Amino acid sequence: VMGLFDFLKPPDISQGVREFQSTPGAVLLDVRTAEEYRDGHIPGSKNAPLDSMEVVLSAVPERDTPLFVYCYSGVRSRQAAGALRHMGYSSVKNIGGIAAWRGKVEY
Repeated sequence: VMGLFDFLKPPDISQGVREFQSTPGAVLLDVRTAEEYRDGHIPGSKNAPLDSMEVVLSAVPERDTPLFVYCYSGVRSRQAAGALRHMGYSSVKNIGGIAAWRGKVEY
């Protein structure tokens, strides 16, 4: 049963990554800086820094592609998800921050 304040809980990034992995054609976007991305990212993710969201337009031309977005803490990914929806992407999910990720990272 959903509690009254469940919407205040941050997204569960592990659950989000599982959803990404089980969604055909989905793209996992890391919206941190290139430096942060190089310091370790979730395997299979693409780097699309928040300040250059327009790179997504060329990398993911189909606007109905499911996009799963994360950053370090969940703040930039929330902003990025809003920007992507504004750009016309119809399936965007903020999955939170890599700070809470306990799985493998790639460098």
